[in-house]
Formats: sequence, structure tokens, C-alpha cells
Amino acid sequence: MAGIPTSVVAAAGLVGGYGVARWTKKRPLGGVALAAAGAVAARGWQQKAGTKAAAALSGAYVAAFAGSHPLAKKIGAWPSVFAVAGGVALASWAVADRRG
Repeated sequence: MAGIPTSVVAAAGLVGGYGVARWTKKRPLGGVALAAAGAVAARGWQQKAGTKAAAALSGAYVAAFAGSHPLAKKIGAWPSVFAVAGGVALASWAVADRRG
């Protein structure tokens, strides 16, 4: 997965985690998908931008997951997931992927 940008991995983890949980009706399974993608993204962030950046982006990833829940009550589930995934992807690109 070395060629896949971390921004794509992180966004896919948020969208995919929700999708798996919704379609299987098994929230823990969605959590596994979310966590797996988060771990892959965190490793990429650490390799590309260092430990501090990886910690900050990992925090943003977890905050996006948590923040999508109250946001979903205002704008709907899928729009919320796409919004937070886009935010994390943008942050990831700016901090890690843009460097090349």
C-alpha cells in the first residue's frame, strides 16, 4: 500500500468503517475496518511526516469519528461521514502527502 496516499486511506477508513457497520448491522465489524485503516494511515503519517504529525493526525482521525455522530443528527449520517472524511483527507494531504 506504499503507493496509496494516506489521505485516501484515512478517508476510506472513515467511510468504509461506517459502511461496513451499516450494511452488516454489526457495529464492531465497522470498528475493525475503521481501526485497521487508521493504523495503516498512522504508519504512513509517521513515515512521511514524523511522530508528532502522526499523533496529531491520529487524533484528528479519532475526533472525526466521534464528531461525525453529533453532526449526523444535524445533516444526516452519510453527509456527516463524507464531511469528516473530507476534513481528515485534507489535513492528511496537507501534513503528510503533499510532501511527496
